[in-house]
Amino acid sequence: MKEAIIYTDGACSGNPGPGGWAAVIIEGDRQREISGSEKETTNQRMELKAALEALRVLDGTHDQVTLVSDSAYLVNCFRDRWYERWDRNGWVNAKKQPVQNRDLWQELISLAGRHQVRFVKTKGHSNDELNNRADALAREAIGEL
Repeated sequence: MKEAIIYTDGACSGNPGPGGWAAVIIEGDRQREISGSEKETTNQRMELKAALEALRVLDGTHDQVTLVSDSAYLVNCFRDRWYERWDRNGWVNAKKQPVQNRDLWQELISLAGRHQVRFVKTKGHSNDELNNRADALAREAIGEL
């Protein structure tokens, strides 16, 4: 059974403003970190980008991926399957407005479909060492702009 654990986070300096994303990826006994930034973005886009990029770099298909995030926006979408309603409704939300970040959502949904992904919510800025590491990497990425 091939498993991975991913901790992701996004950050923004202003919202919108310069943003960073990061992930800590554990596959077996291998741990690696990835991060990136964008000049003008939002915190929500960076949260999604972190998850998207982490799933993109996984080695092959996994039987189980646990993706840990402090973003309720990300976790609740998958846990409550909001994306199914969005798709049925032509990517319009409950307020009859276009779903924000549709481009990232659609790519993320496709990538998540390649694995058995379980999305787990953690409290941000708490005692979760790997979530704190992802947060630090995302903030560092902003500074690299």
